[in-house]
Amino acid sequence: MGSAGLPLMLLLVAGALARIPGSGGGKETPAHFLYQGKVECCFLNGTRRVRFLQRYIYDREEYLRFDSARGEFEALAALGKGDAEAFNRDKHELQDQKTGVDSFCRHNYEAAQSSSVVGRRAKPTVSISPTKLDPTSPHTILCIVRGFYPVEIEVRWLKNGQPEKEGVAFGEELQNGDWTYQLQVMLETQPQRGDVYTCQVEHASLEAPITVQWEPRSSNSARSKLWTGIVAAVIGVIFFAMGLSLYLKSKKATSIQPPAGTTLGEDTAQSFHQL
Repeated sequence: MGSAGLPLMLLLVAGALARIPGSGGGKETPAHFLYQGKVECCFLNGTRRVRFLQRYIYDREEYLRFDSARGEFEALAALGKGDAEAFNRDKHELQDQKTGVDSFCRHNYEAAQSSSVVGRRAKPTVSISPTKLDPTSPHTILCIVRGFYPVEIEVRWLKNGQPEKEGVAFGEELQNGDWTYQLQVMLETQPQRGDVYTCQVEHASLEAPITVQWEPRSSNSARSKLWTGIVAAVIGVIFFAMGLSLYLKSKKATSIQPPAGTTLGEDTAQSFHQL
């Protein structure tokens, strides 16, 4: 997983009034307009393969482009057709653009390399989050990978050591704003007791893949029965304690009554008085 694209991209925003549509040939330039020139360097395998692109954008539409892979200007809209033909006839202009691969791209690559931008590595952290949004649907297990750089990364789901291909969905690599990325890979499955799920992550910053395992616990019904038993046991203990307390209080009250001999003496005294 992960784009196999560009390890490094350099963008330069510039403007050139001479190339603004409508600025020459007697055409009137609008009072308000947006014109952009962007230079882009694409590096594959270090500086062994370098692609230089210069883009011309007018009112948010790219209308003209020079691509070193083509070696000439290309019109991307009707607005850039005349400029593309004129620039391609200008041998000096074409040669100047072709030198951008070395004079701009490779030169800036060396500068970026000295500032630790090129070759930067950040190790990912991996966690698994099981969820079940719908009781009638399969379980959804998320493998969450955070804090990695560069963006190229490989994430796999394994079930009992075997790769899982069905039910796997990859999210997009999201930028964290600190030169790192995060990614979520979802697996929909019906876990059984004893199954072992593994999220395996490979990245340029790692000497060996990271593996995080997850095992399904008991079902919801089993957990419900367990909690019911615990609650019933607690209630039973409470009622037993209350009954024992009442019994002990009753026994204590009986033990403090006057002795039977005292009552008999009073009755005997009354009998003698009557005689």
